[in-house]
Amino acid sequence: MAKKESTFLNMVLTLLIITGLSSLALSGVFELTKGPIAKARKEKKERAIKAVLPEFDTMLLKMVMPETGKDSLEFITAYEDSLWVGTAISTYTYKGYSGLIKLMVGLLPDGCIERIAVLEQKETPGLGTKIADEKFKHQFIGKDPAKYILKVKKDGGDVDAITAATISSRAYCEAVQRAYDAFKRDGGNK
Repeated sequence: MAKKESTFLNMVLTLLIITGLSSLALSGVFELTKGPIAKARKEKKERAIKAVLPEFDTMLLKMVMPETGKDSLEFITAYEDSLWVGTAISTYTYKGYSGLIKLMVGLLPDGCIERIAVLEQKETPGLGTKIADEKFKHQFIGKDPAKYILKVKKDGGDVDAITAATISSRAYCEAVQRAYDAFKRDGGNK
C-alpha cells in the first residue's frame, strides 16, 4: 500500500471528521447524563429544604423577585397540620470569590434563622469552602436578622468571617440578607 501524500485538503477533511465524531460523542454523553444530573440536583434541593426547616407535612412553592439582584428567589413555605412552621428560601449571590454562591435559608415565622444549607459554591478549597462548615453556619442559627447585622465584623456587622476568606464570608452574608429582605417584604407565608 502506497503512502498518501499529505495535502491541505486531506488535513482539513481529517480534522472535520474528527470534530464531527467528537461532537456526536459529546452530545450523546450529554443526553445520557442530563436526566440523572437533574434528578440529583432536585434531590439535593429537597434534602436542603428538609435540613433548614422544622418538621412539616405540606409545602407550597412560589417565586419572588428580590429588591436587589437579577434572579428571582424560590420560597418554599412549609406547614405542619395547616400551621405555618417556616419558609425555606433558595437565595444567591454573585459576589463570592469564585462567583456564584447558592444557599437555602430556613426562616421561622418570626423571621429568625432556623438553619442554612449551601447548595452550590466554587470557592477556594480549604478557605472559602468553609462557608459550608457547621462552625461558620452555626453563628447564624436562631438569629433575628432585624437585630443581628448580617455583615462581617470588619464591615461593622456581627458575623465572624472565615480567616483568609473574607470575600466568601461577605458573599454568604449578602445572600442571607437578600433572603431575609424578601421574606420581610413578602410576608413569607402568603
